[in-house]
Amino acid sequence: MKSSSASDLRPARLTGKSCLVTGAGSGIGRATARRFAAQGARIAVADIRTEAAEETAQEIGDAAVALTVDVTSAESAAAAVEATWSAFGGLDVLVNNAGVTIVGAAHDLSEEDWDRELATNLKSVYLLSKAAWPRLLERGGGAIVNTASIAGLWAIPADAAYCASKAGVIMLTKCMALDGARAGIRVNCVCPGYTQTPMIDGYFDDQPDPAEARRLAEGLHPLGRLGRPDDIADAMVYLASDEAAWVTGTALVVDGGLTAGVRP
Repeated sequence: MKSSSASDLRPARLTGKSCLVTGAGSGIGRATARRFAAQGARIAVADIRTEAAEETAQEIGDAAVALTVDVTSAESAAAAVEATWSAFGGLDVLVNNAGVTIVGAAHDLSEEDWDRELATNLKSVYLLSKAAWPRLLERGGGAIVNTASIAGLWAIPADAAYCASKAGVIMLTKCMALDGARAGIRVNCVCPGYTQTPMIDGYFDDQPDPAEARRLAEGLHPLGRLGRPDDIADAMVYLASDEAAWVTGTALVVDGGLTAGVRP
């Protein structure tokens, strides 16, 4: 008979929690939805791409429902929150993960691209959180976890709108943490380094030499590789769980050492 390790005996970290994850059709969002489900949560898998959301939900199984959500729309954000509540009878965790990256320096970006980036990456956090806030209060508290980036802490050439949007996510996280503290609503964000997702593939493809851009990005990380979506999802699980009960207003950097200094 195989003996159980201590980790085998530990209860699932998100058992009984109802969660809404945006941008869950691929990349970090999909990995987070899957990790949350593995830890006992029920997941509303939200994405603007219906088929991608359904694919993630099908991978998870009965613990998931798929939602088509435009995170830049107040009406769609509110509908997603209510659909989650209706499906699971509650909402305990909101993960604001949806995002885009549009390469360009400030003087080169079109106003349309600037507005799209800020709406998808930053305004969406405001819209979903505002919609979820009354429901979290009704539950007696909960957790909001936002996907920021090391780009919100560390400037990147020709990536002005993305960096500005992610810096905004970090500060919005801190403001919401203060506003929610007495009500038991914890708000934190994760700041990933370069992580292997469809978004980063698109970013590299937009560079003059995609292969060289990827090689340089890998070399920036002292641990010698790009992040994996599960690396970020594990941090999301911690911040959403009761293990982080005394953690709010933090920007948790998960970047393979990139922002620690120059790689030796």
